[in-house]
Amino acid sequence: MKVVRIPAGIYAANCYLVYSEDSKEAIVIDPGGDEDDILTQIKNIGLDVKYIVLTHGHGDHIAGVKGIKDYTNAPVAIHKDDEYLLKDGRSNFSSTMAMGTVEISADILLDDGDEISFGNLKGKVIHTPGHTPGGISLKIDNQIFTGDTLFAGSIGRTDFPKSSYKDIIESINKRIIVYPDDIIVYPGHGPSSTIKNEKESNPFIKR
Repeated sequence: MKVVRIPAGIYAANCYLVYSEDSKEAIVIDPGGDEDDILTQIKNIGLDVKYIVLTHGHGDHIAGVKGIKDYTNAPVAIHKDDEYLLKDGRSNFSSTMAMGTVEISADILLDDGDEISFGNLKGKVIHTPGHTPGGISLKIDNQIFTGDTLFAGSIGRTDFPKSSYKDIIESINKRIIVYPDDIIVYPGHGPSSTIKNEKESNPFIKR
């Protein structure tokens, strides 16, 4: 399994290319803009993109979806509780962002416990609401992609409509930090971390 991180768009949201080294089958997580840069990597590596997976529906994580889908024809997957964000530029905030209004449709509506298979890899969908109602984390082997739920040393914002501080703290403490210490955390913004590091240094983690 290989992971390529591409800080994308004006807010440098982390887009991840996750792929099987054997088959080059891949998923794209959160293409938030700069689709030409993302597509260059896809082409250079020779990836066969099977899914575009969105950890949540905010504009800075979805602005590059159309360009990636047009090239790869891969279905777009998001948790069912965030579908409304994709369809409304005001709700996903893109209408007030520099990239302009982004309104798209999902092909697959995810639920907690669903699996996304590509190559010899499987991603487990973990519903982690709080930043948005349908926020997810995606666990693949010894790595977990946490979107804007958990960052290195911090957590996602909860001052948006339908956000919940209580829910995000519960998601982190009951659905993410329960994994082994050596699990690598790949967040929606900023550097990667580990479960161990977050347990020891993140001020929002229950101890």
